[in-house]
Amino acid sequence: MSPREIVYIIDVESGNLRSLQNAVERLGFEARFIKQGSDSSLLSASKLILPGVGNFGHFVRELRARGFVKPINQYISSGKPIMGICVGLQAFFKGSEESPDTEGLDYIDLQLGRFDDSDKAVPQIGWNCLKIRGFTENGKTLYNMSPDSRYYFVHSYAAIVTDKVIDDLEGKGWDLAIAKYGDQRFIASVIRDNVFATQFHPEKSGPAGLKVIKAFLQQEKVTKLATRTSLTTLSTPAGLSRRVIACLDVRTNDQGDLVVTKGDQYDVREKKEEGGDVRNLGKPVQLAEKYYKQGADEVTFLNITSFRNSPIKDQPMLEVLRQAAKTCFVPLTVGGGIKSVVDPDGTTISALDVATLYFKAGADKVSIGSDAVKAAEELIENGGKPTGKTPIETISKAYGNQAVVISVDPKRYYVKDPKSCKYRLIHTSIPGPNGEEYCYYRVTSQGGRKVHELGAWELCQACEKLGAGEVLLNCIDKDGTNSGYDFELINQVKSSVRIPVIASSGAGKPQHFVDVFRNTAADAALGAGMFHRGEYTVDEVKRYMREQGLSVRIDYDDVEGGK
Repeated sequence: MSPREIVYIIDVESGNLRSLQNAVERLGFEARFIKQGSDSSLLSASKLILPGVGNFGHFVRELRARGFVKPINQYISSGKPIMGICVGLQAFFKGSEESPDTEGLDYIDLQLGRFDDSDKAVPQIGWNCLKIRGFTENGKTLYNMSPDSRYYFVHSYAAIVTDKVIDDLEGKGWDLAIAKYGDQRFIASVIRDNVFATQFHPEKSGPAGLKVIKAFLQQEKVTKLATRTSLTTLSTPAGLSRRVIACLDVRTNDQGDLVVTKGDQYDVREKKEEGGDVRNLGKPVQLAEKYYKQGADEVTFLNITSFRNSPIKDQPMLEVLRQAAKTCFVPLTVGGGIKSVVDPDGTTISALDVATLYFKAGADKVSIGSDAVKAAEELIENGGKPTGKTPIETISKAYGNQAVVISVDPKRYYVKDPKSCKYRLIHTSIPGPNGEEYCYYRVTSQGGRKVHELGAWELCQACEKLGAGEVLLNCIDKDGTNSGYDFELINQVKSSVRIPVIASSGAGKPQHFVDVFRNTAADAALGAGMFHRGEYTVDEVKRYMREQGLSVRIDYDDVEGGK
């Protein structure tokens, strides 16, 4: 058996690179990491990948501190192929508004800017389409990028362009793929000679993304365009398709087995007998792969046990992520236990270090629940002044706000006298038990066991200020009811923040996904029990949404086991 060709990946320890490694190895190559510019492997490599996530300044400073800039320049001058991904693409530019004091590698004389959030959520998180200029008209494309496919983007800053900028870059020999977010056009990919870079994450873009990586690794720069007219993309106001997320509540049962479960108002035990065992709906890794093949746009693992007595390095969820990342090439989120912990041996591990372990295991985002409530209450009590020490702040500073999700678990609370309430109220269409016309949503923590006075509207505003990049909005009243989402809650929270909001709790049939996108401004919708019980597949939900005129990603049908 002949040895596999080695692909080298530059690693400045900035986010999840395991999924990229898995993608490279799935395609028949061997992946090796280079952590210092002095590593002789860099200049002897035949193929090099420069991936990055998070803050532009932090990433470029790490490149310089580790001595990468000169050898990267030498490598590019040698004519050998290099691929940049996300911030790896941004590093090729002159600089970024995100870090005005940090100079990029300056291959492209253009400053990156922040998306305008007046008409859309920022960061952009989701699946967007692109146009490969000058190629698709003649039946060809570059590196297998397709205008009929959707690719996963997650960023707040981009190379925002005008016609003049595009003409100038093309005049300098750059081939471009352009995407649009709201009314703003930005560079999704740049290609010139041996340099190829994407703003999107191909390793998180399902089969379409794997095709892009494969074309780079095999150096098939110009490829035949496989047009699939049945998948012509529909438009949304922001340009993204509607995200459908599969959520897996993971915990140990009474026998100590790790299972996926689902509760009613967070009670996960069987009701057939008093003190029934934890409801077992399957194994987490196998279910995650199943939903990936069915077309889930993301997979979320919520660790509802937290495994408090385990050494952090041995936590079962780390192995779940490692295994799931080998077969699921879409974003993975993990929640539960993302906080500072003390191991049984007395070692204190910070929330940032805990999150780092999860990112290295294959997570793209971490979800923070109880500690988000604590941080918001402290921020409000401190007059709105951040301390810089909360998990939200430390993790988002290191990995970018797009890596931090807050998981909100609110419960409807009716108010008789609106003037006596200091929290943002809703004039509800669902009167209370005593005819109350107003309510607000009190947040909970500790898996719904502790109810706080704080409102969900105030919590989300505070967490956005602290650095959260997305809201996973649950609803205790709706959990397990299969009666649809709580539109009043979703619209109130969506009005309080500029970051994306994921609607959760209550989905029981495909129509509920259609309803939530038509009646709210939710950026994504999450389902759990209806998928676990086999009542509907993710694919059935998405095809129904498409029949109802909603934009969804359906370019996953060449995954083995998909449709």
